[in-house]
Amino acid sequence: MVLLSFYSNIIITHTRGKFIEKNSLSVTIKKSMSPKKSEVTICLVQTAVADNISENLHKTIKEVRMAANKGAQIVCLQELFNTVYFPQYEKCESDRFAETIPGNTTDLFSKLAKELGIVIIVPIFEKASDGDYYNSAVTIDADGSILGVYRKLHIPFDPLFYEKNYFKEGDLGYRVFKTRFASIGILICYDQWFPEAARINALMGADIIFYPTAIGWIEGHHSQDGDWHNAWETVQRGHAIANGLHVAAVNRIGKEERLSFWGGSFVSDAFGKILKKASNSREETLIVKVDLSLNRRIREGWGFFNNRRPDSYQSICKKIEK
Repeated sequence: MVLLSFYSNIIITHTRGKFIEKNSLSVTIKKSMSPKKSEVTICLVQTAVADNISENLHKTIKEVRMAANKGAQIVCLQELFNTVYFPQYEKCESDRFAETIPGNTTDLFSKLAKELGIVIIVPIFEKASDGDYYNSAVTIDADGSILGVYRKLHIPFDPLFYEKNYFKEGDLGYRVFKTRFASIGILICYDQWFPEAARINALMGADIIFYPTAIGWIEGHHSQDGDWHNAWETVQRGHAIANGLHVAAVNRIGKEERLSFWGGSFVSDAFGKILKKASNSREETLIVKVDLSLNRRIREGWGFFNNRRPDSYQSICKKIEK
């Protein structure tokens, strides 16, 4: 059981993936759960996706093996890594993409993780035992065991991103997993725009937040607001700075109907510095060594956690009245 503060005078008790609210002013911030070794090599697999699930799967496995041979210890795949981004359609026969956990894909990656001695984050379209569907990510430890599942909590509904038609909002809360190499938080795509989600992961002890993603430009649309890609990158670098942790975002590339996915997968350190970034136009497997000792130095330097004022944050838990 982990006790952590949640921006207000509410205590969130996290147990078995559930959150229970209790009125209290007490605050406990969980320290990083990472092993003593501060350096870890992470990998982001950025690919274009075909309509053939088997083809996508085998291409990804090849990249994971290559990354492990080059020293990768934690590998994160992109959102819905083995399927086209079907939520761009308001309605489609999506059941053929869904699978259980555990299931064929997780079994395959569990064996691969054990063989290679690495951690693998596997995002899939999950069909739960009760018949509900989720946009999920499975974290598999280096011994091949499934540490747990994160189900995407923030679900968008916009033109060409009709996710509410396919995915139920996650019901397992936020998840931070103590893997062999580091303590990692998992958030998925649209979650990356919410500072609350990143802060909770940090308070739960995450050394790195991984963001499996599927985002791109819409054909024929010209934003009057500015550069979407720049905003996407900037907000996640902001999460790294505000929370004193590393951020790793992995996106797909390629054109799928009216969506052109912009790739640009990247790893940011705890000061918001981009350590390495992938191409915007080609498949790429990004391998980056990160030094997690920087997290504490940056966090203590800014003092954001020590100077928090949870007693002043009540309004952030209220729904906005329309």
